Amino acid sequence: MTGTTGPTDAITVTGLRKAFGTRQALDGLDLTVARGTVHGVLGPNGAGKTTAVRVLTTLLRPDGGTAVVAGHDVARDPAAVRRRIGLVGQHAALDEDLDGRQNLDLFGRLHHLGARAAAHRAAELLERFGLADTGRTPVGRYSGGMRRRLDLAAGLLTRPDVLFLDEPTTGLDPRGRAEVWDAVRSATDEGTTVLLTTQYLEEADQLAGRVSVVDGGRRVAEGTPDELKSRTGADRIDVVVRDAARLTAAAAVVGAAVRAAEPVTDPDRRLVSAPVTDRIAALADTLRALEAAGIAADDIALRRPTLDEVFLHLTTQERDAA
Repeated sequence: MTGTTGPTDAITVTGLRKAFGTRQALDGLDLTVARGTVHGVLGPNGAGKTTAVRVLTTLLRPDGGTAVVAGHDVARDPAAVRRRIGLVGQHAALDEDLDGRQNLDLFGRLHHLGARAAAHRAAELLERFGLADTGRTPVGRYSGGMRRRLDLAAGLLTRPDVLFLDEPTTGLDPRGRAEVWDAVRSATDEGTTVLLTTQYLEEADQLAGRVSVVDGGRRVAEGTPDELKSRTGADRIDVVVRDAARLTAAAAVVGAAVRAAEPVTDPDRRLVSAPVTDRIAALADTLRALEAAGIAADDIALRRPTLDEVFLHLTTQERDAA
């Protein structure tokens, strides 16, 4: 049965609810994902991200609300949804004794692609994700980044309309994470829509055109990364003091110079960070104030807020309102 998803929407979620006993994992979640885009869903552990993915991929039935994926209602027509999606979970679902090509051939057979079609698609994906030269090396000897790239290839084997990536880089080192990011960008080349859940704010900043911030099973904010950053209301000035013993004094000086009530300090990095409204005036006032106080700085920089700061700002507001 075809759902109500419009021609530009790959996913439409309205008032989605799911409870486990007395714990409300999803508490009226709303979400709309445009076709052919990468959409990030951010939140801490327990925010409801994985539960949402499990409902949208028909692994769990919702308790209330509606969800339409690739034109089909997940509760009314789960079989049709499953034919149009791919899922890459938090742990790679690969046979470690087989090499990469054999794994993709196996997945192709399971999806009834036929031997020739499965082999052709496997070769295509191995080439695209930089795994064509792995030969007969068993997956058990792959690096973390290689395994996740192969897992992504398996998720794209049937050219799904929508690919769900549930925290795909958890546990990877920076190099492995960068490899997976490149693979995700490649996944959209065929027009596949990607829903990416993550705890890593930089990951969403790198990959997603739009981002939904989820906390307590509800969406608390949504927009492009730049739009979300602007919601903190200010750019920031960062000062790295030369002498860690002067950090508290530097925080007071910077706070007074830029009229910030409570600058943030990071003792490990000897860093003072504060919001500013007038970038150039704040930089000049800070330099003069530090010089007058006799506080030396190794570095002073103006920057946009990070998504980490946006997330903390938005979720703190939500909890204070509750």
